[in-house]
Amino acid sequence: MADNPVEPPIELTVFGNHSNKPRLMASDVIAIVLSLLWVGGAAAFFLVARQQSETLPFDPITFVLTLLAIALPVALIWVGASAAKSARIIREESARLQAAIDAMRHTYIEQQQNAAMHVRPSVEKKLDEIAAVQKQTEDRIATFTSIRPRTALPSPEKPDEESPAVAMAQPSLELGTTAEEIGPPLEVSDFIKAVNFPENAEDRDGFRALRRALQDRNAAKLVRSAQDVLTLLSQDGIYMDDLRPDRARPEIWRRFAHGERGIAVAALGGVRDRSCLALSAGRMRQDPIFRDAVHHFLRQFDQTLTTFETEASDQDLSDLAETRTARAFMLLGRVSGTFD
Repeated sequence: MADNPVEPPIELTVFGNHSNKPRLMASDVIAIVLSLLWVGGAAAFFLVARQQSETLPFDPITFVLTLLAIALPVALIWVGASAAKSARIIREESARLQAAIDAMRHTYIEQQQNAAMHVRPSVEKKLDEIAAVQKQTEDRIATFTSIRPRTALPSPEKPDEESPAVAMAQPSLELGTTAEEIGPPLEVSDFIKAVNFPENAEDRDGFRALRRALQDRNAAKLVRSAQDVLTLLSQDGIYMDDLRPDRARPEIWRRFAHGERGIAVAALGGVRDRSCLALSAGRMRQDPIFRDAVHHFLRQFDQTLTTFETEASDQDLSDLAETRTARAFMLLGRVSGTFD
């Protein structure tokens, strides 16, 4: 607006002299005063001496020595003043340079911290969504119902007598279990999707497979133990999506399922991330809750793999090795010495 005063231009500070005009420093003033005092004193001395020795002839050597006696101290004074001035300028420039270096270091540290905070925003968001949905899934496990259609219940009226053929075709089960309560076995594809966990909140196939796995007794144990260790690992910033382990051949997985240990199955510990290995090993030593959860998870994975391997193809084993649960097994198995 027109009423606002005109702001003065902003002055920029640069290294070196701030102005082209020469500045008279304290060393210069001292040098001038000392030079004047010395020249004045020398002039007075030689004037008095000249008046007392007017009859002496002119001696060139005496004249040169006299000139040097007057000029050399003045020259030394100005050399000292110049050295003091140069030292002061160097100190000022060093202070400015150090301030600039500190500012650059501070800026670099802030940039590194900001980059570390946003290094994996999409992955962390995805895992947060998965953790939230999995928590909701656990809370609603008790309310899950089978998707199988139930047969109609018999009429409460007088039932008809069953024929012997029907009685033989539908024998009664022990412990009061009815035929409707026995569901179909968990498919291999659903098991692999379940142990990999849903990709995001919109992954309907993943949640459908997870619900089916939670209805299977053995698979549910592995899923819950895997969820526990993945949650604990995420507290240290360790996410399975960030790991890129070396792939092991399906026959190595079969050897491990058959009970082989040592160098024959060492390829299963293909995780090479040193930071993840160090963090996991440190927490295994210091956190007993984490250690118990890891041992429980390794036992469940070993037991489930033993059953899964008998019916799985080589491609199924390769797909299982790419899941988040299998990567956690590779990481924690190597840390705990399972493959030794």
